Amino acid sequence: MTLMSYLLLGLATSLHCVAMCGGLVLTYAVRDETHGGLMSRLVPHLAYQGSKVLSYAAVALALGGLAAAVGGMSAIESVRNWILLIAGVYLIGLGLSMTGRFAWLRWLSPRPPRFLVRLLSENRRRARSNRESGSVDLATPIVFGLLTGLMPCAPLIAAQIGAMSAGSPLRGAELMVAFGIGTAPLLIVFGLASGFASRALRQRMQYVATAAVIVFGLVLLDRGLMLVGSPVTFDSARRAITGAGSAQTVRGWRVQGGVATFDLVIADTRFVPDTVTLPSGRPGRLIVDRREAVACSDQLAIPQLGVLADLTPNGITVVEVPAGPAGSYTLTCGMGMMAGTLVLEK
Repeated sequence: MTLMSYLLLGLATSLHCVAMCGGLVLTYAVRDETHGGLMSRLVPHLAYQGSKVLSYAAVALALGGLAAAVGGMSAIESVRNWILLIAGVYLIGLGLSMTGRFAWLRWLSPRPPRFLVRLLSENRRRARSNRESGSVDLATPIVFGLLTGLMPCAPLIAAQIGAMSAGSPLRGAELMVAFGIGTAPLLIVFGLASGFASRALRQRMQYVATAAVIVFGLVLLDRGLMLVGSPVTFDSARRAITGAGSAQTVRGWRVQGGVATFDLVIADTRFVPDTVTLPSGRPGRLIVDRREAVACSDQLAIPQLGVLADLTPNGITVVEVPAGPAGSYTLTCGMGMMAGTLVLEK
């Protein structure tokens, strides 16, 4: 998962944010055109968005820290692949429940706890009182923003679940900051324009948000399938349907120092070639020339053989491959975003 993917997810689900949180925004928005200039009207929205992003990061840190305290980060790494797989299935169900056509899936979208409902209600009453007097107390949008990170909102749950599998609390917090920033622009525009969204437009926003949650779930599901070494992934299905094989020419392995060795290049977040060959029944070695420093290719994984190796940015890394029976194995990155195949030949 990358910061850009979370930023784009936030932008897509900001439509849902307007539909769900637009009412909160309007309670502190300055509606009187004679009250100050643009900056005076913008400050409450910036206060809300800033505190909201802070709450997203704080919740991600808390969840990641709790998981690390219970099982340690090594334990998180060991179950991360299954977290992605389960999260993908959960989010697809959550998105389907948002359509309103699957009543039996409604339990996937939890209700706010009573204490949160009470805090939101009290803060909203205070905001309305301030608005009627023609002024805005910045404490109101700040409190709203800090409480937003606790809301059981479907797209927010989607982002938080994905962030939990990021590998560390800090990385999860970074992803949630990107998500929060992505949700901000449309909410700010909405708040400044006040009630521009009609009922029909809010309904269409809900459709877009629902689609975003389902697509995000499918992405997580595919990554989980890749990382657990499933023979069935979106890439394998595509190849089966189209009849396409490896996109690059397969070069054979060579013997170096008595060990079967294969030279592999990683460039533009792709394996070159995307099919690697080694002999079966004995250990092998990959000489990985990583020609980039993007987060997606930080690690190389061969799930069925228990390989998860850190790769040197813009450098050479030697990855030891344990012996295995003849057959095809999943070759991917630590995030399950890169697709390749390791073939152990007889």
